[in-house]
Amino acid sequence: MNGGVRNPEGRRPARTAGAMAAAATLAAAAAGCSGDDAEPVRPLPIGLSVVPHGATGVPPENPIVVRVHDGTLQNVTVRSGGEQVEGSLSGDRGEWRSRWALTPGAGYEVMATAMGRDGRTRTVTSRFTTRRVTQGIEVSVEAPNPGETVGIGMPIILRFDRPVTDKAAVERALEVRSSRRVEGAWHWFAEDQSVVFRPRRYWPARTNVRLIAHLNGVRAVRDGYATQDLDLRFRIGEAHTSVASARTHRMVVYRNGRKIRDFPISMGKGTLRKYTTTNGVHLTMDKGNPVIMDSSTVGCPPGCPDYYRQTVYWSVRISNSGEYVHAAPWSVGSQGRANVSHGCVNMAPEAARWFYNFSYRGDPYTVTGTDRELEPDNGWGYWQLGWRKWVAGSALGQSVMAGPEGSTPVRPRWQAQRPPASPSPSPSAAIPSATRGG
Repeated sequence: MNGGVRNPEGRRPARTAGAMAAAATLAAAAAGCSGDDAEPVRPLPIGLSVVPHGATGVPPENPIVVRVHDGTLQNVTVRSGGEQVEGSLSGDRGEWRSRWALTPGAGYEVMATAMGRDGRTRTVTSRFTTRRVTQGIEVSVEAPNPGETVGIGMPIILRFDRPVTDKAAVERALEVRSSRRVEGAWHWFAEDQSVVFRPRRYWPARTNVRLIAHLNGVRAVRDGYATQDLDLRFRIGEAHTSVASARTHRMVVYRNGRKIRDFPISMGKGTLRKYTTTNGVHLTMDKGNPVIMDSSTVGCPPGCPDYYRQTVYWSVRISNSGEYVHAAPWSVGSQGRANVSHGCVNMAPEAARWFYNFSYRGDPYTVTGTDRELEPDNGWGYWQLGWRKWVAGSALGQSVMAGPEGSTPVRPRWQAQRPPASPSPSPSAAIPSATRGG
C-alpha cells in the first residue's frame, strides 16, 4: 500500500553503492551552496572570565576585571559587605573593570551575565578575599573643615603621616565634585607628605564642593597601604577679595567684585627682612581674638633687643611666618601714612573687628609694594605659583575637570606633543607656624 518494495523477509532492499555515492554527492553540493565563509551551524560558546576568581589574599590594588569573548556583557554586579562596588564598562561592552582600590581583608562576590551572538546568555559567579593590611599609612584633611563655608581661594589640603612613594596611585584615587564645572589640579608639597588641590582660577561663588578620597586599599608606600576613605563636603561663599598696598598704606575690600570698604593701614617697617610684609597672593587662614604675639616664634627670644610679647585682638592670619591682619590701637597715628609694624597689617580696632567678622577662611588677600615675595609653601601661598608650575607638581602631570558627576583628566594644551611632566622638586620644608608682633 505504501508503494515500497520489500524483500521476502519484509525488509527494505539495501542501497547500492551507486545510490550511496549519488546521495553523498548531493549532500556535498548542498553543503557548498553557501560558500566557504558560511557561519557554523552552532555558534561558538561565550567565553566569560572573572579575575580574580576563587582566590584568597588578593592584593587590594589589583582591579576586578570581567571579560567576554564572542558576546557582550549585559550586567556586572560586585558586592562587598553589602556595598556595591563601582566600575566602568568598555565602549564595546566587552570588559568591565573596578574603578577604585579594593578594601583590604574583605570578601567580594562578582556576578556577571553576558549574551552570545545566538541570543543565549551565560552567568558566572566569582568569590574571593583580599589581603589584610599589616602596615598602614594615615591621611587627614588639614583644610577645609566639613560643612565649612569658605572663600573662593580655598585649597583642599591632605596630609599623610609619612612620605608617599606612589603619588600617582594616590592622585588617581582622589575624586573632586563641584556643582559648577571647575578645572583644577593636585600639587605635592612638604617632602611628599602633603598634597593640595586648587582650581585654575578662583572657585565660583556659591559653589558646592565634595572630595571623595577612595584611598582605602591604595598602596601609597612601598611597604603599606592607606586604610581609610575620606568624604568631605564644603561650600564656597561670596567672593571676598582684599588688596593691601605698602606704598599707599591703604587696604581695599571687595565683595562679589564690587568695592565695599577702604581702610588706612600700616605694614612691616622693613628694617629687617623678618619685619617686611610678604608680597603676593595670600589666603586668610584662621582667626583669633585675642592672639598672643611673641617674637620668639620668629627668632627673637627674651633678651633679644627687639623682643616683645603682646596681646592683640581681631586677628586674621595670612601666612605661617607670623603675619596677621589685626587691630593695632598703638599705631593708629601711622595708619594711612607710614609702615611701622613688625610685618603684620595694622588696622584701627573698629576696622579690624569689621574685617574679622567679614572674612571667610580662604579669602584671597593680596599684598603689593614690598620686596619680599611670599613663598608658595608659606601658609597657603599656593596662588603664588603659575598654572603650569602648579600642574607640574602633580604626579600625573595633568589637571582634572571637576563637575557634579566627578573629576576627569584634562591634558594641558602645552603638553599635547610631549609626555606628562614629572613632578617638580619638593619646595623647602614648610615654614613653621609663627606669630609676629604688631
